[in-house]
Amino acid sequence: MDNPTTELWRPTGPAELELVRQSGWRAWPPRLPEQPIFYPVLNEDYAVKIARDWNVRHDGAGYVTRFRVETAFLARYPVRQAGGETILELWVPAEELPEFNAHLVGEIEVAHEFR
Repeated sequence: MDNPTTELWRPTGPAELELVRQSGWRAWPPRLPEQPIFYPVLNEDYAVKIARDWNVRHDGAGYVTRFRVETAFLARYPVRQAGGETILELWVPAEELPEFNAHLVGEIEVAHEFR
């Protein structure tokens, strides 16, 4: 029987997306020292808003990625509400990102692109 998976979203800029591409679309890159947390989000609309309104302004382009993670593994990360009731995210400590990547199922996909 297959393990259930959960669909997550991540707004990202061109530099991070290039590192994902270099991984074969299979892993998120290590965080920078000033990025202690990796924040995937649970809602496509929230990811679109960040990519369109923040990444485009700061990076010249914004992308919304979609990916799946084993649901049982995600149970260790409580859902955090970062504003309104649809602004939901997970907080993955940077040092746990390699293990998080090991529980990705399939490839990271680009769902939206903004310039």
